[in-house]
Amino acid sequence: MRVPPHRRINPEGRPTVADIAAQVRAERENSGPGLLAVERKGTADVIGYCGLIFQGNGSPDEPELAYELLRAAHGCGYATEASRAVVTWASEARYQRLWATVWHWNVASRRVLKKLGFRETGRVEPDSVHGHSLLTVREF
Repeated sequence: MRVPPHRRINPEGRPTVADIAAQVRAERENSGPGLLAVERKGTADVIGYCGLIFQGNGSPDEPELAYELLRAAHGCGYATEASRAVVTWASEARYQRLWATVWHWNVASRRVLKKLGFRETGRVEPDSVHGHSLLTVREF
């Protein structure tokens, strides 16, 4: 997923655990379900976040799915599992559409979004640092 400009990231372009925790706390203060911590079952290790952002595309009726995991948790299916739970919740809450942006080079996240029923819209948002991000949509 793309890194929102308001988030601090380390030199490798990843958030620290403290950054993720602060973001989750800030999102919980909003009116929607916001971002939730993703924890490993059994150990309760926080490995990232997943949830809905209600300010990205300007419409509270069409939130943005957002997730990001620590590098050590990549490739284990956690993003798909956590995102599927959030998409199911959004469907049951009767949202008509969800959005997600993803860096064009992030093949793994693009696969996750495709598994969840998101389709790429063809809209591209350039970024001088990380390349460009693609806008995807999931309609219920």
